[in-house]
Amino acid sequence: MTGRYETSSERWSIIEAIVSPPQHMGRPRRDDRQMLDGIFWILCSGAKWRDL
Repeated sequence: MTGRYETSSERWSIIEAIVSPPQHMGRPRRDDRQMLDGIFWILCSGAKWRDL
């Protein structure tokens, strides 16, 4: 079971196919799924980006 703002495994399997592959330049990447969940939280809760 996923939380309110967490992406389900079923949905993530669809989204994962369109997320760009990891690149080895710049900052180390964070987990794409965790970042997407954070964006959904901001959009749905109305919180400010700095609250993330």
